[in-house]
Amino acid sequence: MNISNISSIRNLEEVSRYSTANPLAPQTKAEKATSFDALLNDAMGLVKETNDYSNKAEEEKIKFATGESDSLHDLMIAQQKATVSLQYTAAVKNSVVEAYRTIMNMQF
Repeated sequence: MNISNISSIRNLEEVSRYSTANPLAPQTKAEKATSFDALLNDAMGLVKETNDYSNKAEEEKIKFATGESDSLHDLMIAQQKATVSLQYTAAVKNSVVEAYRTIMNMQF
């Protein structure tokens, strides 16, 4: 039985499982700075998005309380989005703080 004609097996031979080079890792100082800048911008975007969800939930609560809206469904969805977003942001912040503490406690 000859299996050399299977194209997917031929393509797998080209992939090295033990490659030490990471093609996604930044190689130069400019690329490293850009990747940190992108990471920081993403984190600030996450905080802004959480703030937007919280403001939307507050608006829905005020509308429901004043009678402008009678949709309890919209109110609950807005509050749940704000809660989940806040929990996610706090979890990311906790992970970053823990990583910082780990790095600071390393002995060289």
